[in-house]
Amino acid sequence: MPSTTVTVGSAIGLHARPAAVISEAVADAGVDVTLAVDGEEPVDAGSALMIMTLGATKGTEVTVESEDQATLDKIAALVASDLDA
Repeated sequence: MPSTTVTVGSAIGLHARPAAVISEAVADAGVDVTLAVDGEEPVDAGSALMIMTLGATKGTEVTVESEDQATLDKIAALVASDLDA
C-alpha cells in the first residue's frame, strides 16, 4: 500500500481539533487511510479518537497509508499543516 511519512505541524500535536479535521477528510474521501507513529500499529484515520491515541505531538513523524494516492497526499498535507492556526 502506498505510504508517506510526514512531520506533525500542529502546534500542540494531533489533539481533538486536528484529529477531527483529518478524520472528516478521510470520511469525505470514502477510502481507507491509516496513520502510524514510529513503527507502532497503524490506526484508522477515519476515527478522531484513534488518531488521538497516537499521542503525536508537534514534530512527531507519522506514516500515512492509503491505496488512493490523491487521498494519501491530502491527508499527509493535513497532518503536516498547522491545523491550530
